[in-house]
Amino acid sequence: MLSYNAIGQRCREKRFNFFLKLLSKIESGHSIKILDIGGTVEYWKSMNFTDRKNIHIILLNLKESSIDLPNFTSVIGDATNLQGYSHNEFDIVYSNSIIEHLFSFDNQKLMADEVRRVGKNYFIQTPNYFFPIEAHWKFPFFQHLPFKVRVFIDMHFYPANYLVYVKPIRTYESAVLRVSEVKLLSEKEMKSLFPEGKVYREKYLGFTKSISMYYFS
Repeated sequence: MLSYNAIGQRCREKRFNFFLKLLSKIESGHSIKILDIGGTVEYWKSMNFTDRKNIHIILLNLKESSIDLPNFTSVIGDATNLQGYSHNEFDIVYSNSIIEHLFSFDNQKLMADEVRRVGKNYFIQTPNYFFPIEAHWKFPFFQHLPFKVRVFIDMHFYPANYLVYVKPIRTYESAVLRVSEVKLLSEKEMKSLFPEGKVYREKYLGFTKSISMYYFS
């Protein structure tokens, strides 16, 4: 039986193949500039997409990371405030599972507005609020539980926090921060954030596992 992580990887690969079809419509041999909000080189390597010489990818994160590929750049930035970039500066703004990590819908609206401002096109993915297994804690219906119950689960039962490269610190304060940070979005909410966008739904066992809003002119 496939693990949850293996299922997630299959979904990512299928989603990325859909993205490639969209990309092919605007590429046509031209140079393409992509802003990946919250992205990593490891992700693009896992998609076998690191040797496209006509495509430059800027990885925007809260911390800068070392880059060993000529067509990638790492920059420090805030997804809710991209004031350093001009209108339509990027051919594509791309993001996987980041918009739900902004604590509030107001911040998510700020990110969405910035994505739409700096990108001619965009592809923004997030886990679906209504999928039975919560994507970060892998706990059934975790997102529907009262806040204090989620904090308790994070402190006492969850085997490792969703930041898998950080050793968990199981204090009350850190659990409150982790639980507060994640605000999952429904399809209705995503459509309100990206009103001109179209919806790509990832299905698993009949349920929508994640939602991607995309716009390619």
